[in-house]
Amino acid sequence: MKVGIIQQSCSPDITANKQKLAHNIRHAAQQGAELIVLQELHNTPYFCQTENVDHFDYAEPIPGPSTEYYGALAAELHIVLVTSLFERRAPGLYHNTAVVIDKDGSIAGKYRKMHIPDDPAYYEKFYFTPGDLGFTPIETSIGRLGVQVCWDQWYPEGARLMALAGAELLIYPTAIGYESSDTPEEQERQREAWTTVQRGHAVANGLPVITVNRTGHEPDPSGQTQGIQFWGSSFIAGPQGEILYRAPKDQEIVQVIDIDTKRSENVRRWWPFLRDRRIESFGDMTKRYRD
Repeated sequence: MKVGIIQQSCSPDITANKQKLAHNIRHAAQQGAELIVLQELHNTPYFCQTENVDHFDYAEPIPGPSTEYYGALAAELHIVLVTSLFERRAPGLYHNTAVVIDKDGSIAGKYRKMHIPDDPAYYEKFYFTPGDLGFTPIETSIGRLGVQVCWDQWYPEGARLMALAGAELLIYPTAIGYESSDTPEEQERQREAWTTVQRGHAVANGLPVITVNRTGHEPDPSGQTQGIQFWGSSFIAGPQGEILYRAPKDQEIVQVIDIDTKRSENVRRWWPFLRDRRIESFGDMTKRYRD
């Protein structure tokens, strides 16, 4: 399968962001991409740097204007598209939602972000209600996609549950960057940990992992911090954690990568982790902590 990933910067101009994305989606499709994955909250700047009720105006219903916009592109180009939107479910009820659009432009399914961070410059709990759709792969014309979003990527449980439900790929739209006060050494440790933990999901589940981050600097409107320098580094790993492609930290890219979708079957035969799991001993996994 040819997979396209689009790593780009975002501006406050939503129309310009969407137009740039459309151009890049077309470019990836022209290179033969069947599946194209976009970064987290790609229509807008990363507005969660501050708590501002006016930012709820960014949210929209699903289906809505963005699913119509990207659905038309998917149908025209005959691609499967993984988008990431700020969902307005009801007044006062909002989600960070990945929407998968199939080759005919229809909505194949959606995933609402389950793990919601609350850190300096990442005040997502102010905006997003935790997801309630569970870890369920989305059926598409090209296979079953295990889509999660950003902070979910640090949790092996979500990846495992997607794999146990039959996901053929693990996919993570992402928006993550450096805290400006950290030393360069600490920044690199964080970036490498982010890559390593997701490669671990690939290994533990025998599945390819696709992670697409944004790049560029976005200022903090409040001036309380120096903003976020998103670290790019979007990548695709194979089912043994092997890096098939890794983007630069500070460049916009449109890249199409070949994934051998049959390789997962062989890897799982060599390393039968699902066979050897001691499921009868895992009950305590549902506890917050074992005192």
